[in-house]
Amino acid sequence: MARHAERRRRSLRAGRALLAVPVGWIIAVSLVDVLAPPDIHLGPLLVAAPAITPSIGGPRAVGFVAALAVIAQTVIGVLRDPDELLSANHQAQILALALVGVCLVVFCVLRERRARELEQVRYVSEAVQRVVLPPLPRRLGPLRAASLYLAAEAEAQIGGDLYAAARTGTGTRLIIGDVRGKGVSAVSDAALLLGAFHAAARHRASLDELVAHLDESVSRGLPESDGNGPGESFITATVLDIPDRHDRVHMVSCGHPPPVVLRDGRPLTMDAASPAPPLGLGGLSHPSYHIDSFRFVPGDLLLLYTDGVTEARDASRAFYPLADRVTGWAEGDPDSFIDRFRDDLLGYVGGRLDDDAAMIAIGYGGAAGD
Repeated sequence: MARHAERRRRSLRAGRALLAVPVGWIIAVSLVDVLAPPDIHLGPLLVAAPAITPSIGGPRAVGFVAALAVIAQTVIGVLRDPDELLSANHQAQILALALVGVCLVVFCVLRERRARELEQVRYVSEAVQRVVLPPLPRRLGPLRAASLYLAAEAEAQIGGDLYAAARTGTGTRLIIGDVRGKGVSAVSDAALLLGAFHAAARHRASLDELVAHLDESVSRGLPESDGNGPGESFITATVLDIPDRHDRVHMVSCGHPPPVVLRDGRPLTMDAASPAPPLGLGGLSHPSYHIDSFRFVPGDLLLLYTDGVTEARDASRAFYPLADRVTGWAEGDPDSFIDRFRDDLLGYVGGRLDDDAAMIAIGYGGAAGD
């Protein structure tokens, strides 16, 4: 909220400086009109001043400029010919200026009200994001972590992408997922899965048991959360277990894009040998969850992401080639990698995504501990 208030203060200061433009225009038009030959009338040009003021100021600024324009039109009539002031033509010009000014003030009031509503939406969405999807801790035992969430809708700040981490007695468990759909229902579904993960990640003995529990929780909860029947709602996800004292990561993939390990600047894609259906569809097929594993050692960087990353498009509508883009990157620190990745992805798409995107970067560093 403080950031929004500061941006608003800077905007107001800039608007006051720019207010000199319409005021200068009124003065210039008035002087030229008074000095012009009797058959030349420039007074109608005064309407341009209040017309451009909404782009640089609020209702008070517009009202001030409109009143100044009406006064200027009246003064022009008095100075050029006092009798002209009483003419129907000049009175019509004054009335038209006043009417335009009133309409512009009303427009600005409505615009300011809408801006305050949007500002409140941003504030609430940021608060929701901090509660539902806070950044990952920078340290997870022997691991260093960094997370990134980029919302496609600038006003929303949060959508259906999710991630979370939990420390166990022997390692760290991670989940990254993507809810089918958008809007409030997607946020609710993401919160449902995150709650189930945090409740069970530390207590389920094996990874396949944990995923089965998550699938059961999602299958029960999703139809209630959005009113759709079974099969209409689902969440793709990857769940991982990273032991503290071993060099292999255990993974269950539920229809989610595969992790990438960046090793010596080379990206290695860790495809699942037998991926399970997305969470929420398990009740239809009763799958058995296959646990894959891959090597992960100090110096490696583990990348988890949602399809909003790989399905991002540039101006030619080409997909973002994740593996090609990160090849040769030397950032071994997750925070540095995430910063560079954010700039690279937004630069590739021209600053705006078509879908929400999330990424987690994991690396080794330090001694084990909670």
